[in-house]
Amino acid sequence: MRSYSNPEAVLLDMDGTLVDSDGAVERAPSATLASRKLALSAWAVEYGVDPALALVNAHGSPASITAARLRPDLDAAQVDTAAARQLELQYDDLADVVPIAGAERLLTAFERIGMPWAVTSADDRLAKARLAAAGIRPPLLFTFEDVARGKPDPEGYLLAAKALGVDPAACLVVEDSEPGLAAGRAAGAMTASLRGLDADVQLTDLGDLAELLVPDGR
Repeated sequence: MRSYSNPEAVLLDMDGTLVDSDGAVERAPSATLASRKLALSAWAVEYGVDPALALVNAHGSPASITAARLRPDLDAAQVDTAAARQLELQYDDLADVVPIAGAERLLTAFERIGMPWAVTSADDRLAKARLAAAGIRPPLLFTFEDVARGKPDPEGYLLAAKALGVDPAACLVVEDSEPGLAAGRAAGAMTASLRGLDADVQLTDLGDLAELLVPDGR
């Protein structure tokens, strides 16, 4: 029976969902992470974009999609350059990158019940660096390099479900952004959200999900 408390697999976003990189974000402009205001302002100013507009449009989308959305006048090569600019300032800044609240408890729950799981993220190099800094080793990682279309397109989550051998409808997608949740819904998956966003179930932190999957006494 379809139930967010008994999924066949769990598919998690990385930044802001599994990994807390807020400290790094505040030191480097980025359009893909949780703490958006300080993160985007420098990049927005550099590229002549209203920072307030950047905040509305950026979170949860890959850097290339964000750059194209915010600067529709740029050609494909210029979009690639703008996206690379967002990312290059983050690669070597791993200070304060830690597991998000409740992550360690959730990963312990996965191990206890043998739950298949995978992680999705925008940039491959950055994802691997941040996951390593947080001490998290996902069994499967899918990034923007693995798909033709980023979130809110469901391709990444469909690919993850297929790799795990699970029907997307039996998967629980865990996200902290609207584009990510839209991708999960479009994949036909159940959804769980952080930050109070609308989903099948709302989580205060990942410890809430651990409790749903492995209630006391189970």
